[in-house]
Amino acid sequence: MATIEECRTALDKLSDNMASAEGDVRTAAALDRSLSCRIPDLDITFVGRLRGGRIEVLDTLQGPPPERAQIRLTMNGDDLVSLVNGELNFAKAWGSGRVKLEAGLRDLFRLRTLL
Repeated sequence: MATIEECRTALDKLSDNMASAEGDVRTAAALDRSLSCRIPDLDITFVGRLRGGRIEVLDTLQGPPPERAQIRLTMNGDDLVSLVNGELNFAKAWGSGRVKLEAGLRDLFRLRTLL
């Protein structure tokens, strides 16, 4: 099972990847939205913002977040690490329910280019 530190490192790596992306991916990542990433197997939630093409993690909370973020991800720690390392395909993981992505319809349309 991935640790909290490994999950945080994976989010930092994802942020770096998004910041260096170009074209449609960079446009999709340029949203300014509140963000949460729930890791149920560790019973933690990373909360922050997607801003300027980067993920800014502002806090790590025990349990579910107290407020509903505009973009919400839920997955196990191992899946987060595997996704960021390119070992797990996001679209397949999302389609099978291993990864849950919730957001407003307009944001989902923009984020689909990241898939």
